[in-house]
Amino acid sequence: MDGLALAIGNSRLHWGWFHHRSLAATWDTPHLSDSVAERLMAGGFAPDLWPPGIEGLPSLANHPELYIASPVKSQLQLWQQYQYAKVITTREVPLAGTYPTLGVDRALALLGAGNRWGWPVLVVDAGTALTFTGGDASGRLVGGAIVPGLGLQLRSLREKTAALPLVELPEPKAGVAFPLPQRWARDTPGAIHSGVIYTVLAGLRDFIQAWWQQFPHSRVVFTGGDRQALWAYLQAQSPEMAVLAHLDPHLIFWGLSLVMGQLTIDN
Repeated sequence: MDGLALAIGNSRLHWGWFHHRSLAATWDTPHLSDSVAERLMAGGFAPDLWPPGIEGLPSLANHPELYIASPVKSQLQLWQQYQYAKVITTREVPLAGTYPTLGVDRALALLGAGNRWGWPVLVVDAGTALTFTGGDASGRLVGGAIVPGLGLQLRSLREKTAALPLVELPEPKAGVAFPLPQRWARDTPGAIHSGVIYTVLAGLRDFIQAWWQQFPHSRVVFTGGDRQALWAYLQAQSPEMAVLAHLDPHLIFWGLSLVMGQLTIDN
């Protein structure tokens, strides 16, 4: 089974190329304009039709099947025009206990985490929204929670207030300690940094602790664009908790691979 997978996020497009049922390559792009998307679809996603500068772009088969998972309706309407598009909804995800409004991205990430890391499992998805999604030992959805993500909180303070500045998070670097902000800051950017980071960490620790009380031997897996930053902050404040967590950027693709394989068998 070869196929192109597209997981549409609120701010980026996440692409995965599957070759012989294995995830061979992944890459990200911003949301593409209608003209660029239409050119890609008309040309069968040929390598020379993609915007320049994309890291990790493999050599794709001509006119591959495109498996789309998206909670973003505007982008979904654009990409499902492709002749060989197959839209994955929560109904197609083999996960027990789902509810009608559960996002397909959360369902796929939980399915992927459970099959990759074992059940029970708690997925912490640090994207535009910060979501917690848990599944029990039988692979059934327990439930979860949604709060604004790190970047969204910082941007909303800039956009929805008269005088507060935009504060950017530092980029975590492998092998380099990630210092926590000064809690009692003496300037406005520092106060924003402190307020957002310490309140998010308090909620993060509380949800993980509550999950482990219910499922003491469960894995906790971080995914999403801010996974490394969020985990690094947790490591700085609660290293005994962070060392028991795992990072996996491809959870949604692990889940998609299972659904893609089932659709291929059914067809």
